[in-house]
Formats: sequence, C-alpha cells, structure tokens
Amino acid sequence: MTINFILNGEDVISHAEADERLLNILRGSFKLFGTKTGCLSGRCGVCFVILNSKAVPSCLVPAFRVRNSEIITIEGFSQTDEYQDIVTGFSRAGLECCGYCDSGKILAASVLLDRIPRPSRDEILAAFTGIRCRCTEPESLVEGVLAAADIRQRRLYGRGA
Repeated sequence: MTINFILNGEDVISHAEADERLLNILRGSFKLFGTKTGCLSGRCGVCFVILNSKAVPSCLVPAFRVRNSEIITIEGFSQTDEYQDIVTGFSRAGLECCGYCDSGKILAASVLLDRIPRPSRDEILAAFTGIRCRCTEPESLVEGVLAAADIRQRRLYGRGA
C-alpha cells in the first residue's frame, strides 16, 4: 500500500504492507536510526516518535495508521530550539543517559512540555512511565525536565518568566 504522511516537516510517500510497523518504515525506508529497536512490544520506549503531537512507541504503530499523519523523529526534532532547551536542561541537571534511550526521553519531555509548560514532579514521572531504561534516577529526570521547562520559558518569554 502507498502511504502519504509528513515526516520531520516533509511530505513523504512510503510503500509498505498494511501491518508493517512504523519503526521498520522509519529505519528501512528513510534510514532514520535514531528510532531504536528495543523490546518490539511498546514497553521500553526507545522507539518513541511524536505522532500527531503524542509520544508513541513506533514498534506498535501499523503502517495503515500513519496515512495522513505527522511524524517527528529525533533527527527532525534535533533541528529545533525545543530540542536545545531539553538537552541543555538535562545537562544542567547532570542528567546522563546511556545513549540508547536518549531519543525516547527527549521526545517524551518535549510532548510533556508542549502540553504542560510547568509540570509537577508527578506529571513528569507519569510522562516517562513508558520508558523502561533505568540509566537515570527518577529524581535526576525530574530535575532535568524542570530545568528544560525553565530554559524554554525564559527563551519564549524573556528573563522574567
């Protein structure tokens, strides 16, 4: 089947079987390897992408669901100011990820901050329940997201934010 969708801001067309997974389309057809292969059951979060403004495990999304959607991978997101806000916030908080889960944590943080500009500790922890990699302690993750939220607010609204 032919699937039209927006990938990292570009209109694209992919040819895939209806039950082929988005993860395989991104890695195979578009050579976007920032979307990692992990558990293949939606439990680890290393294959997260932003699909229509929601962080989702791409290993669970069948090709037919992608039609007319907007998908952002870490490769596309890394070109934005929002990406810089998050990685700077993570760095300031001393948050070090293993490299395998980075993209999932960054994209999950972005979706959270888009939805809730100043999230609470509980909201932050809830946003990361789908990412099983335990390379970072929960409190470090909370501090990293709070720092990223502050950086984003200052960038958007100036010093008094």
